[in-house]
Amino acid sequence: MSEKLAWYKRLWNYLKEVKSELKKVSWPSKKEIYGTTVVVIVAILFFGFYLFFVDALASWLIDQIKSLFG
Repeated sequence: MSEKLAWYKRLWNYLKEVKSELKKVSWPSKKEIYGTTVVVIVAILFFGFYLFFVDALASWLIDQIKSLFG
């Protein structure tokens, strides 16, 4: 029984320490979250379109090379 009690106490202390550390965290404001989210979405769209066009160009070039030699 003492092992379970010791385990429970350790868990409780751990949770209290986690709560204490989370109070020390510097959380971003809603404005910062909005700004960084917009930057991430724009970057994803940009690189998505970029990779799509590079892939389409590479496929077209490979088809052209195959038609010349194949």
